[in-house]
Amino acid sequence: MTDASPGLGFIDYRHAVSHAVVALDVHAEHGEHFRGALDAATAGDIHVFGISAGEHSVHRTPGLISRAPQQYVKFSLIEEGTGLIVQDGRETSLSAGDMAIYDTDRPYSLLFDDTMRMSIVMFPKVMLDIPPDAVARLTAMRLDGASGVGAMIGPYVASLARGAPELDTHLARRMFRTAVEMVGTLLEANLGPDAASTDTHGTLLRRILDYIDENLPDSDLSPGQIAAAHFISVRHLHAIFNEQGTTVSTMIRARRLERCYDVLVDPQQTHLSITAVAMAHGFVDAAHFSRTFRAHFGVPPSAVRTA
Repeated sequence: MTDASPGLGFIDYRHAVSHAVVALDVHAEHGEHFRGALDAATAGDIHVFGISAGEHSVHRTPGLISRAPQQYVKFSLIEEGTGLIVQDGRETSLSAGDMAIYDTDRPYSLLFDDTMRMSIVMFPKVMLDIPPDAVARLTAMRLDGASGVGAMIGPYVASLARGAPELDTHLARRMFRTAVEMVGTLLEANLGPDAASTDTHGTLLRRILDYIDENLPDSDLSPGQIAAAHFISVRHLHAIFNEQGTTVSTMIRARRLERCYDVLVDPQQTHLSITAVAMAHGFVDAAHFSRTFRAHFGVPPSAVRTA
């Protein structure tokens, strides 16, 4: 799904930005002269935005978070202009080519003193197989886009934001998921080998998530089964997921829904009924699956299949 809003005045731009999935406060000192544009594309629960605008600031306040919590990560690439990002006690200046991440469940601000253009990929935190405390070390920090992994992901995200409106749903979904995987790789590269590879807690979490993914078709997949497979107590398992800000059952459900979405938008899988797709990924009741799918993605599974 795509949406384009070219050449907006401040009032319309503020409305578009503040309703783009997460609620935001938007301010401009010279609103009467402001012009901005927001292009948005969605594939499931992954969102890609292309934004160009004059001087303004954007704030995710504690009040907005309490009224409408959204457990997303935003990854931003500055393509033109400069900006300042503030979160978790850090203030970082960003220039063209720089990248940054921030968490929509905690207050943040973005401030732009002049004309800017940026691309954003926003996705649920559960799609990152990285412990939240590790991700929190990188929020509102400059991620270099000129070398290493950053030099590869920057052009991809920029071209994705420009080309997303032309993609069909299946291709958009695959390319958006690739972007999320690339962001995860970039974060791990910036965390360094000690934080990303030798952290035994993070390693255990990744093994558990891999196990869950491999066993999603099993409708009886349970915390007890997962804990036993990893030689830990159920209590320990629940504690691990509590630290991620989620639960075992929520994680299983979310990953099942992601897999179902991927199949439903795949033109090679149209011979499978919606019920068959649900059952193949561990759901046991078609009506429950439909309600859960709508609650997660905002549309019923039939709308995705016919998109």
